[in-house]
Amino acid sequence: MSRTPVPAASVRRLSDNEDMSVRGPIVLLCLASGMGQAADVRVIEQIVAKVNGEIVTVTELERSRKVVEADLRQQGVTGERLVEEMKAREKDFLRDRIDELLIVQKAKELDINVDSEVTKQLAEIQRQSKLADQDKFQEFLRQQSGMSYEDLRQEMRNRFMKDRLIRQEIGSRVNVPRAEIEKYYKEHQDQFVREDRVFLSELLISTVGKDQKEIPALEKKAKDLVERGRRGEKFTELARDNSDADSAEGEGRLRFFARNELQQQIADLVFAQDRGYVTDPMRVPNGFLILRVDEKHTAGLASPEEVENEITQKLADPRVEPAIREFLTKLRAEAFLEIREGFVDSGAAPGKDTTWMVHAQLKPETVTKEEVASRRYRPRLLWVIPMWYERTAGRVKGSS
Repeated sequence: MSRTPVPAASVRRLSDNEDMSVRGPIVLLCLASGMGQAADVRVIEQIVAKVNGEIVTVTELERSRKVVEADLRQQGVTGERLVEEMKAREKDFLRDRIDELLIVQKAKELDINVDSEVTKQLAEIQRQSKLADQDKFQEFLRQQSGMSYEDLRQEMRNRFMKDRLIRQEIGSRVNVPRAEIEKYYKEHQDQFVREDRVFLSELLISTVGKDQKEIPALEKKAKDLVERGRRGEKFTELARDNSDADSAEGEGRLRFFARNELQQQIADLVFAQDRGYVTDPMRVPNGFLILRVDEKHTAGLASPEEVENEITQKLADPRVEPAIREFLTKLRAEAFLEIREGFVDSGAAPGKDTTWMVHAQLKPETVTKEEVASRRYRPRLLWVIPMWYERTAGRVKGSS
């Protein structure tokens, strides 16, 4: 059976008097089966911003609000203080969402691939949840996050892409002059009086849940990774790509340990070695553990060389955030960006026109009676459909 087009009159806007959670123009989806009815009109979503080929919706901003509020409550913030904190942060919800879209788009443009990190992270979560069945695991994730498995995976992918891009494009370019490092060391020597301590990274090849027949192969894998680390491969990358420990997400990095915080056997080993030393695989209850000595401090005033990285990080951190904001401002200036009236991007690029445009609608072609009669085939009618947004930066032009 042929489908009858929906009359243009049935495509409508909700009036200002109707009970609705959002105001202004909204996207309408018109479904017709047989004769079109007004009851077929369904509210989909209100779009508040267009960022290149993607959109920001009211629902996304509301989700951000709920996440921030839940995080504050978990920190023990309640009452008037909670209201004040939410009011202070709400002004940046749209900015943060636009930031995220711009960064992810740039990461894709640079072909940054983080699929292995996402897969490893999900596998670790599944291992900790003890849910071997994939369907049950996905349902567990949905209950915990309130998102579908596909959406959660995409969110994780975006987060990894953002972190990688910031390290690659911004963090690596923030330089601290040596004169500033030396000056800070001289003026803050009291901060660098230390006990014996060592900074470690780890790589774990897990044997949990493995058959005894698999253990030799896992031990060989651990030994091969040690050799690769000793030959000069970056231990951070080896840990990120191979470790089964939670620290793999942070490229295996741990923290400073005092001698009495480590098992005697491990303390005697790592404190006797120089920076950069990679241990042989050590058999531990959950697998084969490999450690790398990243830094080592002896008791007393640390030398400038020992604390150079620490000072550099301390001085660089305040410069990273402005650098990120400068980077995002540049991305905004180059982007196709429109923001609906009533919403504000607190990170707007100066001079950038982000006026919300009411784009041209598709309209029926207008012809004369004589033109119709002269045609061999009658034209199909092109009914009016609201176009509240476009997936590209182009313009949809109607013919008259």
